[in-house]
Amino acid sequence: MSQWLTLCSVGQILPGCGVCALAGDQQIALFRPYADEQIFALSNIDPFAQASVLSRGIIAEHQGELWVASPLKKQHFRLKDGLCMEDEAHSISAYEVRVRDGNIELNTASLQAQTC
Repeated sequence: MSQWLTLCSVGQILPGCGVCALAGDQQIALFRPYADEQIFALSNIDPFAQASVLSRGIIAEHQGELWVASPLKKQHFRLKDGLCMEDEAHSISAYEVRVRDGNIELNTASLQAQTC
């Protein structure tokens, strides 16, 4: 059974940017690449630097896919699934989110599945 946790409103994320939200004890990086309501959610922890920085990364498109580049060591993580372009062994968790009534909601089942 899915349970949805409201993290913030879409309007709190500027297009082309990311923010960090807390879901329990997990840091979630939320990204809004465009002015619409398309949102992506990844772990905020950079696995190379072990730092909570990915929400501050730069969003870019490469070969038709959206990626975020870590602001520290510049590795790229695909927004749709957290795949690391440079080293798949360092891929990160991606979470299911939706926009409902202007608010971004996280599927807590996807969060639990990644942390078990």
